[in-house]
Amino acid sequence: MEAPERNLGLDLVRVTEAAALAAARWLGRGDGKAGDKAAVDAMRLSFNAVDIDGVVVIGEGEKDKAPMLYNGEKLGTGRGPKVDVAVDPVEGTRLLAHGRPNAISVVAMAPQGSMFNPGPAFYMNKLAVPAAARDAIDLDASPEDNLKNIAKALGKDVGDLTVFVLDKPRHKELIAHIRKAGARIQLHTDGDVAGALMAVLPETSVDVMMGTGGTPEGVLAAAAIKVVGGELLGRLDPQSAAEKEALLKAGYDLHRVLRTHDLIRSEDVLFAATGISGGDFLPGVRFTGRGAVTNSLVMRGKTGTVRRIEAFHSFEQLMQISAISYD
Repeated sequence: MEAPERNLGLDLVRVTEAAALAAARWLGRGDGKAGDKAAVDAMRLSFNAVDIDGVVVIGEGEKDKAPMLYNGEKLGTGRGPKVDVAVDPVEGTRLLAHGRPNAISVVAMAPQGSMFNPGPAFYMNKLAVPAAARDAIDLDASPEDNLKNIAKALGKDVGDLTVFVLDKPRHKELIAHIRKAGARIQLHTDGDVAGALMAVLPETSVDVMMGTGGTPEGVLAAAAIKVVGGELLGRLDPQSAAEKEALLKAGYDLHRVLRTHDLIRSEDVLFAATGISGGDFLPGVRFTGRGAVTNSLVMRGKTGTVRRIEAFHSFEQLMQISAISYD
């Protein structure tokens, strides 16, 4: 038997809390880039205290030219385990800018070399379901067939299912198929990490996530899904000729179906997310005048532990020891 060891997931949640607190000041103020920059700066400073020898494998920002923790950036003190790190300081920048639900701060971590590196792949066609339906899905099947099989696996009628879909022009045909099948739809402008999590967590109203979203977001979501036992299927789905050419030149197989275990090739995975704007599964940051309250989700693959953490932050005390400005 192994003795209990330090859970770095609790260090990661302090990182996502700091990013969420900094970003939440920009909720609904119409400036997503400023909110993203505040979160990036807070996250980078917080990582300086984490005992890891980390490298950013997935840093959001290249796709939309946002402030970023860049790919290849070193994180941590350098004194701990060698790890791959995937970050999205604000998953749902437009959600934050417009004060909409489900903006979150997210970090995932796994042993070095175990995370899928999307390289020039910005977009991926994804299908995410809870554990009970993990063997019922096929990315090559029609949406109608997938929904019928998912419903059977979950002990529901197709009409009981709720499908998370990003509200994008590229999904016009997918939405028509889902409606034809008789399932219900939640259309969201952004936030497909949150969408995948809602699909696999039992306490939400979403049963399935379908459609093309970000490849980096797919890897981040896979880290959480690895812990709770759902399934995410993905296939690279370039949305421009330039992206397709870059992928082929880099040797990526555009026909390969990637499963959760292809995206995260280790059981020793950690995942943390903190709500910024609030939503279906994580309340947002609530400012109290003297501080704030945050709600986070922390997962550890090695033990299968899922923690929900409500934290109360005193700005007066924090500002005495922290270089991060929460004002």
